Amino acid sequence: CIFVFIKPKSNEIIITMSSLRQTDLLALSNLRNDGRKPNEIRRISVQMSPLTNASGTNGSALVQMGLTTVLCAVVGPIACARKSDESTDRALLEVNIRTAPFAPSSGDRRTTNPSTDRRIVEECSLIQNALEASLMLQLFPKTRITLDITILADDGGRLCASINAASCALVDAGLPMKDLVCSCSAGLISGTGSSAGGLEEVELIDLNQREISTYSNESSAVYMPVATMPQRGTVVLAQCESRLSSVDVFEKVLLAASQGCQMVFRVMETSIRERTGKILAAKMGNANLKVNFI
Repeated sequence: CIFVFIKPKSNEIIITMSSLRQTDLLALSNLRNDGRKPNEIRRISVQMSPLTNASGTNGSALVQMGLTTVLCAVVGPIACARKSDESTDRALLEVNIRTAPFAPSSGDRRTTNPSTDRRIVEECSLIQNALEASLMLQLFPKTRITLDITILADDGGRLCASINAASCALVDAGLPMKDLVCSCSAGLISGTGSSAGGLEEVELIDLNQREISTYSNESSAVYMPVATMPQRGTVVLAQCESRLSSVDVFEKVLLAASQGCQMVFRVMETSIRERTGKILAAKMGNANLKVNFI
């Protein structure tokens, strides 16, 4: 590390060398391991309709939150395969999650069975419950809507990224929703543990895999993924497996996660408006067609 100092009177330049590591510099600046401030989310991008030409797909979305990438495809509403699955007053929502062998950031390439893996089954249930709070399933009785979610890269926050991708894919499919479902995680780092890195008694928004693994060893650390309907101010998911010392801790983390959901909502809204504008321009004959000849 090189530090440059300039004396104000003599304009003399002094260059000093230091053996500080990058992690030490981030800790001294009260920054996280990826250079973000505690209240900043990772870089998020949303691509609508990446599977436009896929047969049988009614809508799709690709969401990237940092190094975590999730692809979601919507099929339906279609008729149920079995009469026993039909509901006379609402549609059936199914969620399927598959993880690519190259997705884990740890390098573990073992394949998992989506029907027996406890983590995947639990995530499917959480995503289903969160989206059912916004989807108007009563408009499609005796039908089935399937969400096929593929985890392409996992660097923490896969549940939040899956919910965001599923919400955008449902909008792309034209299904009526009360509000967008936006998800973001938050954590509280308390105590004087060495892994806190100078960030003590502070709420972190949108934790990555390294942060989750580091802080999971601390008994006082809290990690909670949250999903909300931002325009309605409704919380539809708040999952916390950590032990909370008081209700105030829960309120702090929930407030931080809700702020992260608002940031995610602005990005999702912008991408949806851009996609809608292109569709309207194409219908009015004002779209620009680009053809690349090889």
